[in-house]
Amino acid sequence: MTIADVVALDVVARGEPEVLSDCRWADEIRWVHVGDVADLSALLRGGELLLTTGAPLRRAPKSYLRGLADAGALGVVVELGASLRSVPASVAATARNLNLALVVLHQPIKFVEVTETVHRRIVAEQYDEVAFDRRVHEVFTELSMKRASVPGIVDAAARMLDEPVVLEDLTHQALAVSASGRAAAALLEDWERRSRLVPPGGDEQWVVTSVGPRTEEWGRLIVPSRPADTARARRVLERASAALALHRMIERDRSGLHQQAQSGLIDDIVRGRITDDAEAAARAHALGLRKAARYLPVTVRVDRTSDDTDPVATQRRNVELLDTVAHTVNAAGHTALFAIRRDGEIGAVLSLSSGRAGTEEKALTALGDVVGQRIRQAHGVAAVVAVGPPGGDVVDAVGGLAEAAHVAEVAIGMGPSTHGRSYFRASDVRLRGLLSLLREDPRVQSFAETELRALLTSPDTAQPSNLTVLREFLAASGNKAALAQRLHISRPSLYKRLAAIERTLGVDLDDAESMTSLHVALLVHDGRRAAPSVVGSAI
Repeated sequence: MTIADVVALDVVARGEPEVLSDCRWADEIRWVHVGDVADLSALLRGGELLLTTGAPLRRAPKSYLRGLADAGALGVVVELGASLRSVPASVAATARNLNLALVVLHQPIKFVEVTETVHRRIVAEQYDEVAFDRRVHEVFTELSMKRASVPGIVDAAARMLDEPVVLEDLTHQALAVSASGRAAAALLEDWERRSRLVPPGGDEQWVVTSVGPRTEEWGRLIVPSRPADTARARRVLERASAALALHRMIERDRSGLHQQAQSGLIDDIVRGRITDDAEAAARAHALGLRKAARYLPVTVRVDRTSDDTDPVATQRRNVELLDTVAHTVNAAGHTALFAIRRDGEIGAVLSLSSGRAGTEEKALTALGDVVGQRIRQAHGVAAVVAVGPPGGDVVDAVGGLAEAAHVAEVAIGMGPSTHGRSYFRASDVRLRGLLSLLREDPRVQSFAETELRALLTSPDTAQPSNLTVLREFLAASGNKAALAQRLHISRPSLYKRLAAIERTLGVDLDDAESMTSLHVALLVHDGRRAAPSVVGSAI
């Protein structure tokens, strides 16, 4: 409570207070003390408001007031009566010179009611502050123990303060924001410029706390509005900052905070936690995605057949792959949101550079070539780039990642036939794409087994195998001369091999329907053998 708050109390108002000096009027008082002793300096600790009947002021007003000022008292409330009927103007002037508040009461009041009321308020407020600080400590300690996510820590701070909270990096890109929907979109509008105008310690409108050890700060935690209680807001942000710094230390070897934020945004959209286009766009642009008329869902998939079961090694390998893709895209002048979707697969929402000459197709071709080249150089594996249907907003583009992932999965299973292609769309995988979607269907599997069972179960020691001869025969559209040349065998030998295959399967290889059925069965068979297994999940 301040001196102004005390004077405004009903119990004090009944004494008809008159303010002779309003010094220290807005200062918070530590306690209220009652006494008529001439020298109270030994009884005071500073910050008190004194209630008196005025006897000391009548005898030696200047020395009395000077003693109170030296002891750190904030002011005096004097009840006029038998001891003191009025306060001379010189006494009021002395109080102002000593920076003391001076109030006189023209009617008697019960000082005990004043002290009870004020002390009850002070103790209650102190207890409330202690309880609040304890709750803050418990909440963030529990979040740290549970290794909560960065958005989880930011959301906890926002709930405690009932205010929006934003975490940004040193380039003023918003990594996490507690608001949602249209509120988040409005909050993040022109965020980088607005944030740069705010000094490191905040200003009258924003409360700002650095995140990270001193001299090694890596971000700022911000309440971008004037909170109801600035002191509380600062304490909460400081505790949240400590939790974020601890989280950063734990997660340092896994992936960068900025990348976690991008992955988290994509995952929130995929899982339906964010459906508002404006909010998704605001968050994406705050994370560095350039505004564009349309965005492209892109999947980069590598040809990985590792049997490594160590999840830490797998995660590190995928983070390195993501870094390669992200650096390559950014170096080409484009921007994107990136996420590890599963082992060996990177999903991205791409905004092509508008300043690059040429069409979208040329830009994708150039990007696909350089991505494949960099992955081969850095990781020693082949890769394919697949592009899904473009979206007019970020939410639609994220939705197209499923199709892009499917196209990439089919393309990587096509083996050498993918060589020379910069990127794939759904139209490039055609029948293989359809069969890839249906390969888990028992009816499709049964069809393939029925068509090929006799050939798969019969002894076959020839080189190349009958299955390989059949596959190449169908790929050559039945052109036997071209097939003999490709397999480096004579035509008579090839004719005998094809006749043996016909007898084994009981079909006529010159019949168009038989060729189609066998071709589909082989695509199903080969697709299931080449299908990659899902090892990880979105970060």
